[in-house]
Amino acid sequence: MKGWTRGAGLAIMIAVLVLAGCNKKQGGESGANMASLGSGTGSAAGTRWAVPKRWVPQGERPMRAATYAIPEEEGDPEKGECAVFYFGSGQGGDVQSNINRWIGQFETSGVPAQSEREVSGMKLTLVQIAGAYLAPAGPMMQSTGKKENYRLLGAIVEAPEGLVFFKLVGPARTITAAEGEFHAMIASLAKL
Repeated sequence: MKGWTRGAGLAIMIAVLVLAGCNKKQGGESGANMASLGSGTGSAAGTRWAVPKRWVPQGERPMRAATYAIPEEEGDPEKGECAVFYFGSGQGGDVQSNINRWIGQFETSGVPAQSEREVSGMKLTLVQIAGAYLAPAGPMMQSTGKKENYRLLGAIVEAPEGLVFFKLVGPARTITAAEGEFHAMIASLAKL
């Protein structure tokens, strides 16, 4: 090629590698998981996130910053749901109290998995629970009946203006199919 130099080729290669590295979000999310994100976004408490393409935003609901319906997998009795809660600065209880409340919404023989990490400079606590979901609803969060073989993926981010709670729950196959999307959404969290 006329005018092509070794230095220009090296510069292009470095640029490609840098851009490829930028496609990975903190937390090790693969490009495939990040590709599951759409152009829609949500925000609360001084933070924003990208919404997975397959997830359908739902109308406003009390006490929720956002709600998303997740398509059910074949053979599952219903869709999954990801509810995002923000109660205000200093409101909604501490991280561990909320995780304990989520654990109490299940009958499970296993020990829920819990981990911590950072995303965009914000502390993040993750939890996974599986078992019979007691389907709490209403102002007193009373059980509406037991739902066998359910999973919950939860994330609590310490955002600039307070805690934001992400609660993905539904039939096990549906939640397993959406797990990569959930983690990609959480990895997309950024301060406003």
